[in-house]
Amino acid sequence: MKRLIAVALLLLAGTVLTGPVLAAAPETSLRPTLRGGEILAALPTTPSRLRPVMRAPSDQMVSMAAQADLMIFAGLGQSLRPALRPPAIVEQAMAKRRARRKGAICDNVEIQGEKVGHVPGRIKGCGFKQGVSVRSISGVKLSQSATMDCTTAKALNEWVDKSVIPAFKNRGGVVQLRVAAHYACRTRNNQPGARISEHGKGRAIDISAFTMQDGNVITVAGDWGNGKNGKALAQVHKNACGPFGTVLGPKADRYHRDHFHLDTASYRSGSYCR
Repeated sequence: MKRLIAVALLLLAGTVLTGPVLAAAPETSLRPTLRGGEILAALPTTPSRLRPVMRAPSDQMVSMAAQADLMIFAGLGQSLRPALRPPAIVEQAMAKRRARRKGAICDNVEIQGEKVGHVPGRIKGCGFKQGVSVRSISGVKLSQSATMDCTTAKALNEWVDKSVIPAFKNRGGVVQLRVAAHYACRTRNNQPGARISEHGKGRAIDISAFTMQDGNVITVAGDWGNGKNGKALAQVHKNACGPFGTVLGPKADRYHRDHFHLDTASYRSGSYCR
């Protein structure tokens, strides 16, 4: 009985769906028809917000832009192509460079002087081979030409370049080293029976003062331990220990109160500095 009722209900539903309701369903529903041209033309138009209309530049703005262009153009013209140096100045610079190369010794253009070759000694143990006479170091003149070997000349150049010049930079710059002694065939401190001094072997130089560009002279005897000049002297004395094997100053003994003794003697224990 229940099966007959279910079948009857299904038949009734099929009749309803296949009847006037299904017949009245639209044939197409997924793609609506486009609006006609007349309808689109009748729609109100609104200005686009993505591309605003640019205002025309004022006469003042045009004038300012033109002046800026002229300034930039003039600046570029002045900075990109500097004027050439006069031939006379170029020739002077080249001549100076040639002179420096010609005067270079010990394979270093910063060491200027002459080769002197073999330096004889009047007593046993003095003298040395391949000597040079140094007149300036790293652009700093010596008060007198100093005779030494190239090892000592290179040590002096390192000391002047890395210590002396920077130490006196704030005082106008150093232009000269006062040489108290260089090669001399003698014993240590001129004492009878003492060993031959490093001066007698071409391995030592004594410096007693430093002359500044403004003419001021800083002396070991007068400025050691006094103010800024004393601090500069202490600095260069300390920094000489390394390039040189022996560094003696006012605190070493009574023989060195007025100068720095610098030599390139070699010690197993390292540099001896006092």
